[in-house]
Amino acid sequence: MTTEEKPQDATPRRLLYCHCAFARVVPQEVKNGVLQGLAESNVAFEAVPDLCALAAHKDPSLLRLANGDSPLEIVACYPRAVRWLFHAADAPLPEDGVRIHNMRTQDAATTLNDVFAPAPNLPVEAAAPTGHLEESR
Repeated sequence: MTTEEKPQDATPRRLLYCHCAFARVVPQEVKNGVLQGLAESNVAFEAVPDLCALAAHKDPSLLRLANGDSPLEIVACYPRAVRWLFHAADAPLPEDGVRIHNMRTQDAATTLNDVFAPAPNLPVEAAAPTGHLEESR
């Protein structure tokens, strides 16, 4: 997918990318590919070095992200683990309005397609192309 094919967001959404710097559980080529794809897109995103470290330190940015008033997408690892990290940081994620993309089980292209795909629980105007979504409950 080229930059020209990536849509502009019609509805504000928040996008959090975790580089999983300390755990080393996500393949480097996947992390780098996703980060490059996000950087080349017209989509604003927030990048953090390691979500686990932020949760361990109960970083206040997690509460800000969890309590935001627009849809949240998180690109990290297993959805269950991401939800637990936010919970452990006293910033539980809402049940609705959150999509979590798993770089541990998908390659960079699939992850990026998922990020830019319309979410079933979010307005179609908020995203673009198609892809598979993994969400935890």
